[in-house]
Amino acid sequence: QVQLVESGGGLVQPGGSLRLSCATSGSIFSFDGTDWYRQAPGKTRELVAAVSSGGSTNYADSVKGRFTISRDYAKNTVYLQMNSLKPEDTAVYHCHAWGSTYDYWGQGTQVTVSS
Repeated sequence: QVQLVESGGGLVQPGGSLRLSCATSGSIFSFDGTDWYRQAPGKTRELVAAVSSGGSTNYADSVKGRFTISRDYAKNTVYLQMNSLKPEDTAVYHCHAWGSTYDYWGQGTQVTVSS
């Protein structure tokens, strides 16, 4: 069973930045894709950013130009760099790794954007 552990969340002022990390117990080479999702109170979970095994990326329209997903193969870690944060970015952010026969989720890390 692969474990995903997120870190890097916290409280930040509007306009600030945070970098989320998702450390995996398995090799990220083996994943077909890794994603970041978020869920705000009272809202459904939404896909924020995704990267395929081939390196293709995809972003929600609401974060394009502000968020960047990346991977460090040596550290088996996936990152989400978040810049120009807005109050509406407040949510629990979850890391997700998937393939044809598996689906792994992290426990989430809270991001709060508030002055």
